[in-house]
Amino acid sequence: MKRLLIANRGEIAVRIIRAARDLGVETVAVASDADTTAAHALLADTVVNIGPAPATKSYLVPEAIVAAARDSGADAVHPGYGFLSERAAFAAAVADAGLTFVGPDADVIEQMGDKVRARQVAAAAGVPTVPGTLEGVAHVGDAVEAAREIGYPVMLKAAAGGGGRGIRVVADEAELTAAFPQASAEAASAFGDGRMYLERFVRHARHVEVQVLGDGSEAIHVFERECSLQRRRQKVVEEAPSPGIDERIRAEMTAAAVRLCRQVGYRSAGTCEFLVDDESGEFFFIEMNTRIQVEHPVTELITGIDLVAEQLRIAAGEKLGLRQSDVTARGHAIEFRVCAENPDKNFMPGPGRIGDVHLPGGPWVRTDTWLRPGSQVSPFYDSLVAKVVVWGHDRPTALARSRRALSELVVDGVPTTTSLLLELLDQPWFAEGRFGTGTLEQWLVQRAAGVSA
Repeated sequence: MKRLLIANRGEIAVRIIRAARDLGVETVAVASDADTTAAHALLADTVVNIGPAPATKSYLVPEAIVAAARDSGADAVHPGYGFLSERAAFAAAVADAGLTFVGPDADVIEQMGDKVRARQVAAAAGVPTVPGTLEGVAHVGDAVEAAREIGYPVMLKAAAGGGGRGIRVVADEAELTAAFPQASAEAASAFGDGRMYLERFVRHARHVEVQVLGDGSEAIHVFERECSLQRRRQKVVEEAPSPGIDERIRAEMTAAAVRLCRQVGYRSAGTCEFLVDDESGEFFFIEMNTRIQVEHPVTELITGIDLVAEQLRIAAGEKLGLRQSDVTARGHAIEFRVCAENPDKNFMPGPGRIGDVHLPGGPWVRTDTWLRPGSQVSPFYDSLVAKVVVWGHDRPTALARSRRALSELVVDGVPTTTSLLLELLDQPWFAEGRFGTGTLEQWLVQRAAGVSA
């Protein structure tokens, strides 16, 4: 691999450019009309304009990305996360153009991107799944029959995608009958596939994911991350290791993730996501993300492993240079997603020009960002502006450093969620690790109503 095109923007494009440069690989950035002076465009060795500002006319156009790669002399394409990263057709188009796709093969992306098929693969690998349907459900009558067998409450999920689209929790048959057509239509609009699947709703659950690396034959885990603190199914704070599981669950869950990777011959970095029932201690596979995750830095801080560099080495044809015994975890890391949103106005996005920027410092703080004075928060893209990631020798130390780091962060010109994250750090339930997938939203409702948690 000599020249890498990054088919993305923002902080993840900056992150990938830096990893490639560390390995001596030249980089090519792609930029829409709105991003020609963005940080990733300025940092790369070469930049190619790929079209108008809307992502549907630039970053989401496979033909434009592939053409940019060929015209710039790139021999590989890294998709980052979001945009085209989990589109099997895009991975196939890159390969068909004679380029290396930095990620798993297209058939693996397709297989694991279909949640129904992924559950079937997991079951074949002996990985526990949430009780539910193993086939996609296209009609409400079939959904009603399935729910009677599973037992209420049940969760409706889109068979062909994620990101929270199409998800509904229903308590009884009447709610299911009303919700199914809406959820199916939402899934069809987002993913071109209206099939749903049903699974038992775990009332007191944690969302814990396992980082994996595979080279197509061998696979290892790189421990787990706690991802329960979510708003509208989108993660807000992540940490590693999870404060809510014991060594037995950790060992069994990471082993299950490795079995799944070996089952499909997984190649590249990926993440196996699980629900953990806080009451019973059971864990269930829910999906696999066949790309690098937004929250990968917390894993890097506790293990010292550069996950993006590992992706690049594997894509270049190298075998895994790590054995499972080489992977050890030290200390605790927490990541806070800082978005250009106003938390006091229902998280309304706040695009605009950035004024002064001051990033937190210190040896135990990492800030992944594209921010710089004079840059523009565009209304066309995701509102994430920075990830503040903090390490400590234990969780209390990481929490204390997190408070200091977030208090140092200054981003003038646009609203941000920094103040909310600082407020979150003061909540006893957060400090004590007593939370699940519904805790953050419950707290936000109480906060909006002026009720003390």
